[in-house]
Amino acid sequence: NPGASVTLNCEVEHPSAGWRFYWYKTVPDLSHNYYSYKLLPGNSRGTEQDSYIVHGQTHTAGYVCRAGRGDPVFYTDNSEPKFVWSGDLHPAASLTVNPDRVQHFTFDSVSLSCERNSTEWRVKRFNEHGYQSHCSDWGRMTGSTCKVYLSSPINAVYWCESGSGEFSNAVNITVQSDYHGIILVSPVHPVTEGESVSLGCRFRTEEKLSSVFFYHNDKLIQNDTRQELNISAVSKSDEGFYKFAVMEPKSSSSPVLLIVLLLCGIVLIILLLLCCCRKSTGETLIIKQSLISSDVM
Repeated sequence: NPGASVTLNCEVEHPSAGWRFYWYKTVPDLSHNYYSYKLLPGNSRGTEQDSYIVHGQTHTAGYVCRAGRGDPVFYTDNSEPKFVWSGDLHPAASLTVNPDRVQHFTFDSVSLSCERNSTEWRVKRFNEHGYQSHCSDWGRMTGSTCKVYLSSPINAVYWCESGSGEFSNAVNITVQSDYHGIILVSPVHPVTEGESVSLGCRFRTEEKLSSVFFYHNDKLIQNDTRQELNISAVSKSDEGFYKFAVMEPKSSSSPVLLIVLLLCGIVLIILLLLCCCRKSTGETLIIKQSLISSDVM
């Protein structure tokens, strides 16, 4: 939550006495596609403790540590950057996804655009295999927009970074293989209490359906020919798991019942989760997309 305190912990491979720990904040270096590091306040000589508390973090930020001992000081290598993701509804930077949905088909083209005050941006992702990379590795960066051709079903978390050290909130994008040929359409960004939201089923090819069944927490809430579920004003009662099933029309041979997403496991049905987040202006409900399993916090 924005403003919460975060504790960082640092470990050396072979712990022993005499180590002091140094703590840094990551600053994106867009010219070299890596990070430079800015020493955090109050630890120019390092700390004896292997932990450091960041008070009142509001926006997303990355952190690095290293250890040193002796005179002159011998330093270890820097740790890998770890990111603390903020749930701030007004982040320092924003990432816009077009088309605006979490799930996509293989071979779809998607544009990821960075917006705010900076003129220099890069888009990064952390995929389900734990690999962090830049747009230039899997897409094409033009100005502040990264264009991606989703040639393989890789699920990943995406975000924007600016040369001035701004980070957007992370968004989750999943790629559905052609085996199922159907996805659940839901927005990538949070929806606050009182706003409207639409969920829909989308096919790679045009399909004629006799019935579409939408479920909320395994309870049937809509059953007709509409391929969209509309929630006019989001409230706490809307929190939970959403999924759908579809039925093809009866043919001359035999009726065919096509149940989709139920065959794909829980990952595809945990697509709409509302959580409460208290802010100074009152209580806000956030619809969050499920993130893939990774080390990203």
